[in-house]
Amino acid sequence: MWDFSINSVLIDQLEKGNEKAFSFLVDNYNHRLCVYANSLVNDKVRAQDIVQNVFIKTWERREMLKNNLSIKGFMYRAVHNEFIDQYRSNKSLLALEKLYVDTILQFEKESESEKIEKIMNMVMCAINELPPKCQQIFLLSKKEGLDNIEIAEYLEISRKTVENQITKAFAILREKLGKKYEMIMFLVFGSEIKGLAK
Repeated sequence: MWDFSINSVLIDQLEKGNEKAFSFLVDNYNHRLCVYANSLVNDKVRAQDIVQNVFIKTWERREMLKNNLSIKGFMYRAVHNEFIDQYRSNKSLLALEKLYVDTILQFEKESESEKIEKIMNMVMCAINELPPKCQQIFLLSKKEGLDNIEIAEYLEISRKTVENQITKAFAILREKLGKKYEMIMFLVFGSEIKGLAK
């Protein structure tokens, strides 16, 4: 019986067309790859499509796998490459999405998980330095997903105060994050920042 948790065994059996090895690969990486893909496209359906395409291509090209590669690194790179390929084949994407892709490409030499972690840490450090009330309102809005009315009711303050604090938060973050502000904020918070970040 094969131990597919051993990298070299898994790759060897994939090369030989072992369907159980492929099932192991899907079972162990599907969820984490979907999470990673969703961090790129901010769309769960598109993320699932990307990951499904990656698994299909991996099976079709299994004989090209090399025994010394890291299957984990290979799968993450494959998702990243599939995302870029889909982007390049879609001519109707918004300008901000182009900035988003450019941001990803700037971290090309690092592993995929390091890219996301590095950018998230950059933003969270800036958020942690916001004034307490400003930080609380910003996180309720962008992390918890509450709208301005819900935040106002929860904190027992006016909606105008909420709007002012979110605008203030974006202004501070823009100053701290510098020239790459638009790209970084789009990467972390998605297209919703378009109307607020200016």
